[in-house]
Amino acid sequence: MPPASTGASTLTVVASPQPSPVAAPATTAPERLEPGRPGYRRMSFALFAAGVATFALLYSTQALLPAVSASFGATAGQASWTVSAATGALALCVLPMSALSERFGRRQMMTASLTVAVMVGLLVPFAPSLGWLIALRAVQGAALAGLPASAMAYLAEEVRPKALVAAIGLFVAGNSIGGMSGRILTGWIAQLWGWRAALGAVGLLAVACAVVFHFMIPRARNFTPGTLNPKALAKTVGGHLADPLLRRLYAIGALFMTVFGAVYTVIGYRLVEAPFNLPQGVVGSIFLVYLVGTVSSAAAGKLVARLGRRGALYLAVSTTAAGLLLSLADQLAAVLLGLVLITAGFFAGHAVASSSVSRTATKGRAQASALYQSAYYLGSSAGGTLGAVAFHAGGWAGTVSLGLLAVLGVVSITLYGTRAARAERRRQVPVVSVQHRGMASVQN
Repeated sequence: MPPASTGASTLTVVASPQPSPVAAPATTAPERLEPGRPGYRRMSFALFAAGVATFALLYSTQALLPAVSASFGATAGQASWTVSAATGALALCVLPMSALSERFGRRQMMTASLTVAVMVGLLVPFAPSLGWLIALRAVQGAALAGLPASAMAYLAEEVRPKALVAAIGLFVAGNSIGGMSGRILTGWIAQLWGWRAALGAVGLLAVACAVVFHFMIPRARNFTPGTLNPKALAKTVGGHLADPLLRRLYAIGALFMTVFGAVYTVIGYRLVEAPFNLPQGVVGSIFLVYLVGTVSSAAAGKLVARLGRRGALYLAVSTTAAGLLLSLADQLAAVLLGLVLITAGFFAGHAVASSSVSRTATKGRAQASALYQSAYYLGSSAGGTLGAVAFHAGGWAGTVSLGLLAVLGVVSITLYGTRAARAERRRQVPVVSVQHRGMASVQN
């Protein structure tokens, strides 16, 4: 150890006219990545590829559910478990994976998660039964949980703060494009060669993305391994769950995703039937509507600045409800416009709720975000399964009814939050008034 780092050598260092050239590197933190510096572009490509692979794999069967149902003689509710099992397993594993990444490293966790998910993805097309397909999808979802649990932490540690928003934006863009392109790809390939070939194509796409990620991702230079402390983790999680505002935000995220999961799990069944009778490839292309969500989520910040958080949530809920009602029409144009409104409302509401979690949590933000992701994907899992069951029982009107019920839940929670905030302000005003009167009497 250089002498300058010991207490005994403090006087020597102070008396020295020049700083020690040996001691200087010990106090210099590794440079963080930013645009224009070596490694930033490689990091951006790597995480973009990881985002594409994650969401292409996670929702790979969603556009194929009618074909899966026909192949195995399954109902919509049974086939929907090929999506719900993956998102549900991811929801359950996000928190443990975030803890493991604190011990073993973000880069290592992302690499291991993507590798396992890709290997399972190559096995999925050969599933001999619906039960095996659901089981493999559950394993795949659990493996993918390591990516969202680690990617944001990696970026926060390795990228300069002023470049962090842009870096996260690229990862989220990869998520969006992966989810959209995976569904479109599977739709057209399934129309030509069947759903197994479509899942195989998604697996090969994920392999290519995993190779890009492995060779492009820079090594972590600012990660400090921690210790696995279940008691501390449980205390942090318990504190977040005890916070009324965080509980409301988690519920809002889950309910919004219930609507979204139900609609996009079932919409394929509706569009391949009368009166639309659309081919599988065209049904897969419906997911281009996701691009609307990219715009609405980006505009969420401006909505919050103008309307406040609750005002933005009310607008998002109203837009989603209008889209659900419009989608009841039997005209394709009306259904597409309804999907546009549902997608815009969902992404705006999700952006407001998720950003509010980070702002509300004063400590343990990683765990607070992981809890939100858990609620979010549990909502997706529940929405996919319940939406399919509702469709089987009452057609598209049944799925819309489920969505409207979830929307009503968001409205109720937001109204409750508004009244709670007003009550809190009323409790604080008399105290302030008494304090002012007291100060005035003292001054007089």
